[in-house]
Amino acid sequence: MKCRVLLVVVVAVLCVWLSEAVAGSLGAGIMVGEPTGLSFKQWVGRGHAMDLGVAWSFVDEAALHVHADYLFHRPGPPEINMGGLLFYAGLGGRIKLEEDEHGAADRIGVRLPLGVTYLFAQSHLDFFFEIAPLLDLAPATDFGVNGAFGIRYYFGGRPHLRRI
Repeated sequence: MKCRVLLVVVVAVLCVWLSEAVAGSLGAGIMVGEPTGLSFKQWVGRGHAMDLGVAWSFVDEAALHVHADYLFHRPGPPEINMGGLLFYAGLGGRIKLEEDEHGAADRIGVRLPLGVTYLFAQSHLDFFFEIAPLLDLAPATDFGVNGAFGIRYYFGGRPHLRRI
């Protein structure tokens, strides 16, 4: 039942985000690491974006992992700023749906993603790498780390750096 409700919520969020795709600010792609799956990014303002990950986690018990973060971007220092290189930090949450030998052990927690993204010149693509410390709050308090790299395609065009 929980998986069905979560699936409906994820599909609804994706439909809203895809409706924004015409504006060229929605990116969709893949991420590889912990977790591995789909990555979506919606630019919502100057240097601000929201991301959503729907992926499979392989740590402990294999499970569906869904996270959403609000991200703040800043250009890299001038000496290493190569075109569209942006550093980011954010705050978000995650749900990990898993079962252990005693039944459901779903985890709900907070993420603090830190990463770098590169917006390719003359392309609809970006590349990213992030590390996200985790604080699970339920069913028990626990610390962990997610880390992944990936690539996204921006529908309708690429985000304009001068607006970031």
